Amino acid sequence: MIWNLPNKLTMARVILVPFFVWALLKDGGTSQAFRLVSLILFAAASYTDHLDGKIARKYHLITNFGKFMDPLADKLLVCSALICMVSLGELPAWIVIIIVAREFIISGFRLIAAEQGIVIAASMWGKAKTVSQMACIVLLILNFRDGPMKLLTELLIILMTLLTVISLCDYLWKNRRVLAAESE
Repeated sequence: MIWNLPNKLTMARVILVPFFVWALLKDGGTSQAFRLVSLILFAAASYTDHLDGKIARKYHLITNFGKFMDPLADKLLVCSALICMVSLGELPAWIVIIIVAREFIISGFRLIAAEQGIVIAASMWGKAKTVSQMACIVLLILNFRDGPMKLLTELLIILMTLLTVISLCDYLWKNRRVLAAESE
């Protein structure tokens, strides 16, 4: 059944994205109240990602719709947040370009693999990349202007970028046979 609970949670994440973006960009990102609203929306949307997967696996509610929509919803949430940060002048565009490009490359790569009947599971590096992105986005939303939290945010931006590149290289290297295979 397409409208099971995990798929509803996935769609809730998609629906939350425009509200999150609106709250984050409201008043040019200067309103602490709207920053807090955007943080709550981001946290809620991120939690649905954890929850939908857990429920789908536990109750055997995995669907093709969920397999397609869940990673798309994740990319929509993360990429929207990072693009907003560029718009607010809080993150360099080149970093977001690297992250978005990685997502396009991996999505295309998985599509080619799926055509060959190969499922590419998330790796340790990919999971670490995702965790670093979520943590970095939370710190960017909190918008620390100075002190140790500002330094932590800057270090997390570097880590997120490195993990993005490392996870891309890891996926491509471990699955190089996918690109080498000839279609019939």
